[in-house]
Amino acid sequence: MTTERIAELEAQHEELVFASFDHNDAWRLGSAITAAALTAGHRVAIDIRRPGLVLFRAALAGTTPDQEAWIGAKAQTVFRMESSSALVAERFAESGLQPAAMGWLPFPEYALAGGSVPVRVTGAGVVAAVTASGLSSDDDHALVVAGLRELLAVG
Repeated sequence: MTTERIAELEAQHEELVFASFDHNDAWRLGSAITAAALTAGHRVAIDIRRPGLVLFRAALAGTTPDQEAWIGAKAQTVFRMESSSALVAERFAESGLQPAAMGWLPFPEYALAGGSVPVRVTGAGVVAAVTASGLSSDDDHALVVAGLRELLAVG
């Protein structure tokens, strides 16, 4: 399953590229993800950030301070590895390596769990990370990807 999942995540990585991304886009994206989470009854926190600057934040009913730690750790993984936290986790799982055991990518600074996806802009690379926390790793990831696809579709 891991090889197929890696291929799926790599395809998403290539698909989810924007021509531009600004503060207004972050608001639209965060609002769309939040609306989807509310409709589904999810207890989730949503965060969109650039390094050093939070562009959007929502914490829905039922979230806890733990989500804050997970959001920061997942986003740091995206910024360090320039890939979704799910893709990084799957690549390490496939390799059999445990980076935290080697003193590399330790929690709580980093998290090898799905739920944070880079915002990539053509010609600029990774400009932000969109993160959800509160569901399973796969569901956090899927929620973010659905929002990114929606924003790409409407332009």
